[in-house]
Amino acid sequence: MPLSRFDLAIFEARKPDFLVGVDEAGRGPLAGPVTACAAWLPFSSLPLISPFVNDSKKLSPARREKAFRAMLDSGVRFGFGFAGPAEIDRVNILEATFNAMSSAVRRLLFYTGAAPSSALVLVDGPHRIKRLEECAQEPIIDGDARSLSIAAASIFAKVLRDRWLAVLDRRYPGYGLAGHKGYGTAVHLEALRRLGPSGEHRMSFSPVREAAGMPR
Repeated sequence: MPLSRFDLAIFEARKPDFLVGVDEAGRGPLAGPVTACAAWLPFSSLPLISPFVNDSKKLSPARREKAFRAMLDSGVRFGFGFAGPAEIDRVNILEATFNAMSSAVRRLLFYTGAAPSSALVLVDGPHRIKRLEECAQEPIIDGDARSLSIAAASIFAKVLRDRWLAVLDRRYPGYGLAGHKGYGTAVHLEALRRLGPSGEHRMSFSPVREAAGMPR
């Protein structure tokens, strides 16, 4: 089923006033924030963005940037949320992801003036977003490969996070953050052993704790 048909089928079945897709980027890396995006697609945008939008993991960086621009040009609205390493270490990565997702949805609703009670939020994955009880939610396994709204959110989140990691790479040289985006590659692990953790590393993650000489 084409991604847009999936969303249209849900829209017809549930008839929300406002259909929102939510996804995140950066749950697995050892450094940097987890970034969430909530996206609302006007019906007029669907034929304009469908040729470009897919699950962000299936797109090259160049194609993600092209899809990002096509969405902005076609009127897609979005809100972002972030949870940095300190928050991740304090509450754990799953709770931090919920916090980022709920912030993203609330920002989108604020920007668009939509009432929370009018929204149906399609969430990538098996869980409803905690602390977002004011909105109806529908968790969708593999949602970024099934829903155009979630796929759009996944691209927004990935593009924004990748751009921020390029900034962090200049702020913390030597770790290669712009290349591996904070994931635990061999290059990254070697840099951690050589340099120790930076201020953007997640100290609650075992490879970072090991590099810092802390118990797991």
